[in-house]
Amino acid sequence: MIVLVPAYQPDTRLVTLVADLRQAGHTVLVVDDGSGPDHATMFAAAARLGAQVLTHPRNRGKGQALRTGLAHVQATHPGQDVVCADCDGQHTPADIARVAARLRAVADDTLVLGTRRFTGEVPARSRFGNTVTRLLFRTVTGTAVHDTQTGLRGYPAAMLPWLLSVPGDRFEYELEVLLRATTSGRHIVEEDIATVYLEANASSHFRPVVDSLRVYVPMLTFAASSLTAFTLDTALLLVLHATTGNLLASVLGARAVSSSANFLLNRHVVFRRPRRAPWRAAATRYAGLVLALLTVNYLLLAALTSIGVPLLPAKVLTEIALFATSFEVQRRFVFTAGSTHDGHVPEAAPALPTMSPARTTPRGKAPQCPSTTPTRPPRTASSREHTPAPLQLSSPGSGTTSPD
Repeated sequence: MIVLVPAYQPDTRLVTLVADLRQAGHTVLVVDDGSGPDHATMFAAAARLGAQVLTHPRNRGKGQALRTGLAHVQATHPGQDVVCADCDGQHTPADIARVAARLRAVADDTLVLGTRRFTGEVPARSRFGNTVTRLLFRTVTGTAVHDTQTGLRGYPAAMLPWLLSVPGDRFEYELEVLLRATTSGRHIVEEDIATVYLEANASSHFRPVVDSLRVYVPMLTFAASSLTAFTLDTALLLVLHATTGNLLASVLGARAVSSSANFLLNRHVVFRRPRRAPWRAAATRYAGLVLALLTVNYLLLAALTSIGVPLLPAKVLTEIALFATSFEVQRRFVFTAGSTHDGHVPEAAPALPTMSPARTTPRGKAPQCPSTTPTRPPRTASSREHTPAPLQLSSPGSGTTSPD
């Protein structure tokens, strides 16, 4: 098991974390996300303690730093699980060990979240942000996750290729992982950890406005797509009904146009299927969904208008009633990432940025992680029923990075 720590302009808390983890026998990989020369001493100290340090020449964002570390682990230590932790003091070695132990007990399709319960002294913006994100996440995905913003996460080795294909360069990456996990048949489990905020989380590089938009946009794109289709459908319905006076013909005509637009938006924007991916099977499934929803839509409209409800309010009520059903069916069956129904193969991992070695390594050579314990046998789904195995610790090998 390798502990991956992305870091941007860290303070001494990074050094303390590395010291504690190395003392416990963990292999530690730190990714310096373009922190600059003013923070080089922190990374040099981490390397002297035995951590491996990879450096982005410039700041690329937390998501890209995580993918850099995950790609390095996959390339140099296949079969090793990864626990990701933040460098700002929020994640204690005890909690990291707890998540690692839980990770060893779950199946290869399951990721582990170190979940805070937000008790005690918690900054208002952190409490509010997590509450809003948690509610939005559950509304959009139907999955309850108590702490969607936690940076303490455990990933099975088998999940690394998939993680490298998830888009998002900054804070939105971690939420995108959770969103895509719910659409690709992967599972999420939570392990309680301590809620730690030092100095009101003053060391956080999270920008409330810009990064909140990055986090929330993935969850709101489906709502925006549906609103666009609803607006188009409603406008066409009113125009056609005023022109023909025939409710059924108006509903059919409006839905034919709006559903085509909605399919294209959801395929390429919401669920981000590549343009080259086969589309006929997805289109067939979508057409079946449209037909089913259209039948229910018409019956509800007919029932509401027959009792005197005007057409526009009846349309709004009907669409609200069917919104959640439409999303859930599309998420699970129509645009499922990695689905074999349409012959689509998941996208290859995006190209990673060029990594330069940290100052503590010889120029031109990427630092290598020290040797670890042998790769364990593949998990099975039934392993989730077993008592968590004890945390396996590894000792640093001869490849430990040393100063120039």
